[in-house]
Amino acid sequence: MISLDTKHIIAWVKENNPKAYIKQDRFDKNKQPVGDPDCKLGCKRRHNRRYPTPMTNPVPYASLSVGEYYWGYGSGVVATKAAGWGEVILAELTQPFNKGDTTYFFPLMATTERRLGFRPRFGAFDAAFDAFYVYDYFVSPKQGGFAAVPFSEKGNTKSRQFDEHGNPFCLAELPMVAKTTYTDRTKTIIVHQRSRYVCPLLHPQPTGATCPINHARWPHGGCTSDLPTTVGARIRYQLDRHSESYKTVYNQRSATERINSQAKNLGIERPHLRNGQAIANINSLTYVLINLRALQRIRTRKLSRS
Repeated sequence: MISLDTKHIIAWVKENNPKAYIKQDRFDKNKQPVGDPDCKLGCKRRHNRRYPTPMTNPVPYASLSVGEYYWGYGSGVVATKAAGWGEVILAELTQPFNKGDTTYFFPLMATTERRLGFRPRFGAFDAAFDAFYVYDYFVSPKQGGFAAVPFSEKGNTKSRQFDEHGNPFCLAELPMVAKTTYTDRTKTIIVHQRSRYVCPLLHPQPTGATCPINHARWPHGGCTSDLPTTVGARIRYQLDRHSESYKTVYNQRSATERINSQAKNLGIERPHLRNGQAIANINSLTYVLINLRALQRIRTRKLSRS
């Protein structure tokens, strides 16, 4: 079992200092801080909430968001638990802060595979990694692995069922049919194949029946749904997140949380360095130190037992 998580790193620039005077546009991504030519603007956390429209300068409430913005970098780590001994780091990667969490997945997993000599069977991630290709990576009929990822509602679709051929059911519980298949190069970080599923009462030929639930889309050609054609797209909906096996794997996430806590105590969050290569180097040294400390603890405990 492995887990993957990311950690924000705040650049050493005056734009990140709330006490420093900035005439305007402190967080304008097009105005690169002079103090660090490589850092990028990113959001540590964001919560979309519904607020009443303000009385002055009104904007739609749906567009409002609350977030913590910084100029900086992100550090991603893959860790695993050594039963009875502690956590060790298998791979790490530093990127500018404008890179999304999912961009860490493939580079870090490639490094993890190379160092382990095999592909991990199970992975634990937070909701930011709720993507079909993450589930695809861990699908193995021979080994029975899976990715433990919380479901993140996207497109107002909370659940979805499929028939034995992999076709999704519509809200009227009818298996939809694939009308077209195409290559998508925009919706995710990887190029993939998607199918457009349409109403079975109207395609490939109208049956003469009407929608059993009189869906709002019925007068406009019926329901449509675009989904990746891989098995991971179905596993994302079908994974039993209440099972004991899921909970056991998901608990692995505490490994990266403890690694990030150790890294923070070593100063990884606010380095006094001013370029991307220096930040990446100090991060690597920090993780090496954490692993060396883990190795020292293991050797000390082995000696005490002998």
